[in-house]
Amino acid sequence: MEKLGVAGAGIAIALENLFPPLPSEIILPLAGFTASRGEFNLVAVIIATTIGSVVGAAVLYYVGVLFGRDRLRAIVDKLPLVKLQDVDRAEAWFARHGRKAVFFGRMIPIFRSLISIPAGLERMGLPTFLGLTTAGSLIWNSIFVIAGYRLGERWDEVEKYVGAFQNVVIAVVVVAVVAFIAVRVLRRRRTV
Repeated sequence: MEKLGVAGAGIAIALENLFPPLPSEIILPLAGFTASRGEFNLVAVIIATTIGSVVGAAVLYYVGVLFGRDRLRAIVDKLPLVKLQDVDRAEAWFARHGRKAVFFGRMIPIFRSLISIPAGLERMGLPTFLGLTTAGSLIWNSIFVIAGYRLGERWDEVEKYVGAFQNVVIAVVVVAVVAFIAVRVLRRRRTV
């Protein structure tokens, strides 16, 4: 951001979508803080970071489109503990909740990157995907940029609260994955 200005904030957020370990919860408040010092325009930061979010999400959407359902099914069929009917259920879930998942998914750490791939796999209409992604990203980015703007020198306090929320999300996902694997292993043992 120091070298590229507002565009750098947008690029950083686009990269955060592609490489989730980069934390938007630090990038966005820092950009807001920089705006509070008069180095960036607040509205320009929100627009640039939202564009960055949409660009990153669009890349992952096209990964889903290019990867395709058949290749995904072929890979899943070879994975232990995963069944094709799981893919079918996930597709059915996405068909029922796809719009909500894309919109609200933009506001959930880690998930915000991953939700773009099934949207591409399911061939969600690109205008719908981009619209929902833009709306969800605009809300998420605005909250964090404005928080950094208002907190000023204390912009890094935002990360403490979001870090706790993110840890809860990660813990829930880990528990769900462990439970899923345990159920599969137990079922497999019973049938053997």
